[in-house]
Amino acid sequence: MKTCKITVLKMARYDDLIAQYENPIEHACDMEIGRVFYSENGEKPDGFCDSAWNSVGRYVSELACGGGNFFDGWMKDEYSAMISCDDGFRPVTFYIEVVD
Repeated sequence: MKTCKITVLKMARYDDLIAQYENPIEHACDMEIGRVFYSENGEKPDGFCDSAWNSVGRYVSELACGGGNFFDGWMKDEYSAMISCDDGFRPVTFYIEVVD
């Protein structure tokens, strides 16, 4: 299986939605722009958010197994994917690429 590099590219925060809909929470996200994770054998890297993994895991697994070309040519590099976590208040965008 191939190793995948997962890079945090963008983070958004919708304070208006948080104020209107979210119950207060102390700590929501540990991600930082530029942070890099490596997935071996399609497995969730240590320290990677469980919720974010639910969004990106299937793409990592497919790339680790040699797949790609998601959605018929969506990415310039067919062995990569741009996926955001499903947190509607603080979405994080990840770039996933095969590194070996």
